[in-house]
Amino acid sequence: MAMKRWHINAVRVPLNEACWNGQPYVRRNFAGLNYQRAIENYVKRLNSNGIVAILDLHWTNGKYTGPASGCASARAVCQKPMPDVNAIKFWTSVANSFKGNDSVIFDLFNEPYPEIASGADETTGWSCWLHGGVACVGISYPVAGMQSIVNAIRSTGAHNVIMIGGLAWANDLSQWLAHEPVDPDHNLVASWHSRNFNACSTVACWNSQIAPVIARVPVIVGEIGENDCRDTYLMHLMAWLDSHSTSYLAWAWDVAKGSCRGGSDLIANYDGSPTPYGTGYKSHLSSIAQR
Repeated sequence: MAMKRWHINAVRVPLNEACWNGQPYVRRNFAGLNYQRAIENYVKRLNSNGIVAILDLHWTNGKYTGPASGCASARAVCQKPMPDVNAIKFWTSVANSFKGNDSVIFDLFNEPYPEIASGADETTGWSCWLHGGVACVGISYPVAGMQSIVNAIRSTGAHNVIMIGGLAWANDLSQWLAHEPVDPDHNLVASWHSRNFNACSTVACWNSQIAPVIARVPVIVGEIGENDCRDTYLMHLMAWLDSHSTSYLAWAWDVAKGSCRGGSDLIANYDGSPTPYGTGYKSHLSSIAQR
């Protein structure tokens, strides 16, 4: 109910590949059917309250020790640069569970950041993004490209909207249009993430890189935020997105613990009381609802 009071109409739900697939190292009460039923029930609760659920593959398997790695574990306990091949099984199952429900959107992979070989053009990263496999430099585990995941979802008969984030933790959409996967349903959305510390964090970049994508395909900004406990960047960005009729979700509906934890938590407690950062988002959503 707190989300509804904020006038939130979409919630992005981060999912764990190993939990959904029921991999052996996951505790039984959090694995397989138990996890799947919990997610299905939460989606039903969101939908029954008029809220669209965006299912986001957030954590996946695959041991990665590259230069941008924040976690060397092969388990799905941290952010990896690209989805591993188990993502095919994951998305096939998720698609079968939610096909026919247009209030569920599939966000293929949280924040891709494949490596680009020294001296190579950025296109090598986009080739990994699209095709996976041997196109991926410096990733030791088998990678599933976005095209193979789109194919897996559509093979189930699911026609749900599919969101796909670009490179550089979904902040770079510079070659998204040139590498857009083939979709027989023509129902793809570009997903963009934007924070004050990202490379593309200025109006000049938004106009040169993001606006051309918005002109060609729908864009959903899956994560917006800032790390200074304020809402200055948030308000500036939302005004620009509103002027381009583009939807956005703020990261994250989570309770702040201690001194604002980098400014990413919207609420001070689960009754919906906003943090200083969340205050700007809440007030902006309210102003939109009153238009």
